[in-house]
Amino acid sequence: MIQALINGKIIYKDAILENKILLFDTTIIGIVDAVPQGCAVIDACGLYVSAGFIDMHIHGSGGADVMDATPEALETISRTLLATGTTSIVATTMTMATQDIIKALDNLILHSHTVTGTKIEGIHLEGPFINPQKAGAQDASLAQMPTREWLEPYLDAVRIITLAPELVGAKEFIRSLRASHPHIILSVGHSSSSYEEAYQSFEWGVSHATHLFNAMGSLHHRDVGLVGAILESDITADIIADLVHTHPTMLKIAYSMKKEKLMLITDAMRAGCICAGEYTLGGQKVTVSNDKATLKSGVLAGSVLQLNHAIKNFQDHTDCTLPQAVAMVTTVPASKLDLPIGELSQGKEANIVLFDSDITIYKVYINGKLKYNSKK
Repeated sequence: MIQALINGKIIYKDAILENKILLFDTTIIGIVDAVPQGCAVIDACGLYVSAGFIDMHIHGSGGADVMDATPEALETISRTLLATGTTSIVATTMTMATQDIIKALDNLILHSHTVTGTKIEGIHLEGPFINPQKAGAQDASLAQMPTREWLEPYLDAVRIITLAPELVGAKEFIRSLRASHPHIILSVGHSSSSYEEAYQSFEWGVSHATHLFNAMGSLHHRDVGLVGAILESDITADIIADLVHTHPTMLKIAYSMKKEKLMLITDAMRAGCICAGEYTLGGQKVTVSNDKATLKSGVLAGSVLQLNHAIKNFQDHTDCTLPQAVAMVTTVPASKLDLPIGELSQGKEANIVLFDSDITIYKVYINGKLKYNSKK
């Protein structure tokens, strides 16, 4: 049955539409002025209505991690993320032993389609092809030079690979994948690339940057390095807007430079959406306190950020509008992933989120089915 969502403030492209009705079944039918006969009417009660949020970089939440490599872990992550308005993710692995990564990849391929909450749209390999000097919370001893050898059987399911393009063999790896698997987004990250090396990698096929400013060299006025190349270029980038990984001023700078090329991610680990305490990430002990996850050394270990909170933080600390902030978790990542999601336009999947001015989530629909309901 066609459903008609009334009394909502519909976020559509750069505008907020009021006194309009959103029609949908499994896909978006359109935005109209009156309710057609025979529709099931849903009252949005004045809430904002947007396309479902997309997280291109997330390791876990609700006590589970992608690297747990079990169907139960994927289901826990999927169900937990509904309360954050997230309707699609690219499940993210990390630098561990090859056999552990393969186990996680096998689990994702077998069980991604069985989850009942947030949809898993593919795999993001964050490493192991990283620079050990910029490993961050990943195990530097397990970093590898880029290779297709063990990765070959999984390439069709991989959507993003974060790598350091200054590594030996990276040029050949990047060019080879661009030719054979153009659906894979090659992203620079955990890298000490110079400005010149970065631009070379963009020419080879790198088209994105992973968690801008983090796990890469600092921006200096005489040596702008990788950060300078990312900000100046037309590649897309993502950023962790938890006010821990990135200072509010840097959010402003990133947005002023990248605009519609910038998207929000969480980089959340298993402690996402739950309380402070002791956890693990990639086999390493992590302490979570005051919304900050760190290793014993004090190095940041992913985040406990929720995507709805990232929108609120970004809106509060930059000059972007609400539709512009929402676009950073909807239309921008959807376009990058080339998926029929992220917009309340005819024919797109009916992934819909209702939230208030604090970006508190009240309802979530996936393919037109109500998956989360916290009554206003």
